[in-house]
Amino acid sequence: MKIPAILKWSCLLGALSFSMAHCRKNETSAPLPQTDTTLRWLALGDSYTIGESVLPAERYPVQAVKLLAEENIRFASPEIIARTGWTTADLWYALQDKPTSPQYDLVTLLIGVNNQYQGRSQEEYTNGFSQLLSKAVQFAGNRPQRVIVLSIPDYAVTPFARGADTERISREIDQFNAINKKITQQAGIAYVDVTTASRTAASDPSLIASDSLHFSGKAYTQWAKMLVPVVKNALRP
Repeated sequence: MKIPAILKWSCLLGALSFSMAHCRKNETSAPLPQTDTTLRWLALGDSYTIGESVLPAERYPVQAVKLLAEENIRFASPEIIARTGWTTADLWYALQDKPTSPQYDLVTLLIGVNNQYQGRSQEEYTNGFSQLLSKAVQFAGNRPQRVIVLSIPDYAVTPFARGADTERISREIDQFNAINKKITQQAGIAYVDVTTASRTAASDPSLIASDSLHFSGKAYTQWAKMLVPVVKNALRP
């Protein structure tokens, strides 16, 4: 969706996750079990997960499913619950009426950029992320090994952020990621750092979407490739 210039900063991070109110363990050598059952993936998040400004086929969960299929690990199309502009609270409210059964074979969670952008407190994020991670485990049939958390990407590298205090943005993104990483690791859940990869967009414009404030399908390809070995490990008995 093309965002009018006057709305750019009000939408900034919703659609990076930016779009605020208006825009709204290690892998082992053991083989994976052979099965004819199509696996189910639930992807929870914000604009990064829904793939704002990219084609549906370019979303990172969709690309990961395609890569896994090449290795005979077959998922149905991922079920995505995500919206541009969502904070932890928005995602939590969206999940309240969703039953936790039947269970999913894999659940991924990427959330927090809008908490940072809106100036929400770290305490609020800590509580909100903890609740969402517990809910993700429930969706995975109370199997934490079937849950994967992705870190918050750094939108400070996008052209849209030029003129803002990008050093502060990056610093706060790191602080929020320190929170979600600690909670994730304490729960024994796999964690994938996509923040470092996102920052390479500072020198590679092809990693930025055409709206100048989201990441491109090419960037999501990087994330999907990072996810594949982690998903394979999560599926091991």
